[in-house]
Amino acid sequence: MSGVWGWFGGGAAQKKKDSPKNAILGLRSQLDMLQKREKHLTTQMEEQDSIARKYVNTNKNAAKAALKRKKAHEHSLEQTTAQIGTLEQQINAIESANINRETLAAMQKAGEAMKSIHGKLTPEAVDETMAQLQEQNALSEEIVNAITSNQIGEPIDEDELDNELEAMQQEQLDEQMLRTGTVPVSDSIHRLPTVANGKIETPAAEEDDEEAELRKLQAEMAM
Repeated sequence: MSGVWGWFGGGAAQKKKDSPKNAILGLRSQLDMLQKREKHLTTQMEEQDSIARKYVNTNKNAAKAALKRKKAHEHSLEQTTAQIGTLEQQINAIESANINRETLAAMQKAGEAMKSIHGKLTPEAVDETMAQLQEQNALSEEIVNAITSNQIGEPIDEDELDNELEAMQQEQLDEQMLRTGTVPVSDSIHRLPTVANGKIETPAAEEDDEEAELRKLQAEMAM
């Protein structure tokens, strides 16, 4: 499989992708070693300082030799500290660069995905599609109106219906007159003579008067 990837450049691409990671791993390994060295040199300096203090009054040569070793350790410590600082900066720079590269790659993929999604989609194409939809909606509305407004068959003559209805009413009146021998109440009411002075009291009006007299009599008896 690795050979196949090598033919198509897959191995080189993977190696290129892993290059920053490998570089950071190498730098961190070196940084770890330098930090251990820094700690060791600090311990050595403290030991030589203790020796110098121990023999400062009794053995000046031993004290002086201890101070020399302390100075040598101090110089190495300064170099080691500087190297640690350089490595930390380099690690941060590589990490930042790698993040920038990965971010740019992600943005490029997003751009390609959006381009693939849009395809030939343009504002003009959208406007054209919306116009077609509006046209079809309008046509559909016209078709519905045409279907619901036009009646199937010949239109019905309203006057003819009214005449037929009046004929049916007259037929019912005639039948009622034949059965009872009297004019229907509704018709006789219209034929009543007019009263010159006053109005004709209906049974309902007479009942209202009787009720009023009854309530008046009940009130008097209560007193």
